Formats: sequence, structure tokens, C-alpha cells
Amino acid sequence: MAGRGSVRPYGGFNASDDATALSKAMKGFGTDEDTILQLLTARSNNQRQEIKATYKTLFGKDLVDDLKSELGGKFETLVVGLMTPPNAYDVELLRNAIKGAGTDEKVLIEILASRTAIQVRDIIAAYKQEYDDDLEEDVTGDTDGHFKRMLVILLQASRQQGIQEGKIDSDAQALFAAGEQKYGTDEEQFISILGNRSAAHLRRVFEAYMKLSGYEIEESIKRETSRHLETVLLAVVKCARSVPAYFAEMLYYAMKGAGTDDQTLIRIMVSRSEIDMLDIRTEFRRMFAATLHDTIKGDTSGDYRKAMLLLCGGNDA
Repeated sequence: MAGRGSVRPYGGFNASDDATALSKAMKGFGTDEDTILQLLTARSNNQRQEIKATYKTLFGKDLVDDLKSELGGKFETLVVGLMTPPNAYDVELLRNAIKGAGTDEKVLIEILASRTAIQVRDIIAAYKQEYDDDLEEDVTGDTDGHFKRMLVILLQASRQQGIQEGKIDSDAQALFAAGEQKYGTDEEQFISILGNRSAAHLRRVFEAYMKLSGYEIEESIKRETSRHLETVLLAVVKCARSVPAYFAEMLYYAMKGAGTDDQTLIRIMVSRSEIDMLDIRTEFRRMFAATLHDTIKGDTSGDYRKAMLLLCGGNDA
């Protein structure tokens, strides 16, 4: 998906100029938030890491600590997210989802269903390095039942590659037999097929399933499963169909109705800004007959809004 991000490396990049500009923006009475948000949203994450290292060299202080002491609220959360390397950001989100009061299943599902196999393996390694804990053990200690089984399969990061022509119809039949065709549900079949086949293979299975059963697989999952298992299976299906469409939908529901789920909004805008934000915008427009830009604008305010709109990177009128 190279080049589908709204944030790209800055052409005339100079780490010491940027570090100095940020230091000035935080000096004296009051903070120049505009400079901070304009600068950081116009640099890639790698460039932000260079700025951070240069800032330490030039001023002997930690840039993230300084930003935290100057900023507040959602804007601070967003900026700190932008200053965190992508892998470390996922690791931190997962840790907080498990170790906080209660489990934030939504975060576990969103990250583990949408990341590539390589990303998941990197996350597991970084989690071990950062916390000296085993991510799978932490996840299984915090979840149970079929939901736990599905997360464990996703943590194996060993989806088969390519399309197995000979298995398309038999997979569709197995899913049909496990759900719509029987009294009760054989969750293990859903978990095994949806957890282990490639996205390209699953898309073909979903077509075959529709022909066989007369239902979209999503409808059957909603009827046959519930709670967290339903949510994770639907996330896997949606990501197999289109990862940008999955995130477009997550963003829409984070802002729909009264109140805003800012944590989800920040998480997705930060983690997808350099990967597929342009595709997410396209899907958002297609699915909801509104633009992501206008929706964010109507749902946020202040410096937080300004930074979010810069990450969004434009309007799709």
C-alpha cells in the first residue's frame, strides 16, 4: 500500500531546524500550538524520531516529556501518539488494553484483526522486549472461551498464503454446516477457517458461501455468534474484504451519534496516516455519503481538530 498515506516524508527535512522550532514554540509564556501541530503532522514518523534524537542532543531534554508538560487533553494524546514509533504504539495500546482496569477488547480486536502477519510478529517481539512478558500469555490470561481461541490464532500470525482453489467450496460448505444448517453453532469451524486462510482465499469463500446459503457471511456471523467472538469474527471478515473499509467504518461509528470515541479516532488517525489514509477516505465517502474531513470537522474542536484534519490530509468533495 506504499504511498497511500496522507502523511509523507517531508522533502526539505532538517532535524535540527525542526527541533529548534519546537523548542521555541514551547519557550516562555504560553505555547505556540500551531507550530507544533503544523510541523509534526507534516513529518513522517521516522523523521519525528530523528527530531526527537536531535532535540535531546541540542537541549539535553526529552521532547515527548516537554510536549506533555506544554499540552493537555486529547491534543496531547494525539501528539504523543504521533511521536511514538508505529510498532511501539501498537505495543503500548495492547498493553493498556490488557493491563488497565478491565480489558479493552475493542483495541485487541482492532489491532490483531487488521495488522499483517509481519506486523503481528514484530509486535510480539517488541512487547517481549519492552515488558519482558509474553503477549499471548497476557491476552489469554485476560480473555476466555472461543474469543480467546480466535485471538490466539491471530497471534500465531501464520495465515496460509494465496488461494487454495480446491478448498474454496469445502470451506464455504463447512461454514454453512457449522452455522445456518445446524441447531446451535460450531464456533470452532468459524475460528479455524477465518483465522487461518489468506484474505484473498477468504474473499472467494465468501462468494461461494453467498451462493450456497443465500446469506452474506456477516449476516450469518451476527446470527450465529455473540459478544466479543462476533466482533472479532466480523473484524476479520471486514479486513479480509478491505482493511481501509474496515477502518472507515470504525471511524464513522467513533463519531456517530452523541459524544465521540476519541480514543478510537486518535488510534486510527495516528496508526493509518502513513499507510492507507487516502484509501480510508475514499471508502468513507463511498460508504457513508459524507467525507471523513467534514465528519471530523463537525465532531472535534480546537488544536485537536486542526491536527486531526491535517492528518486526514484533505477533503473528498
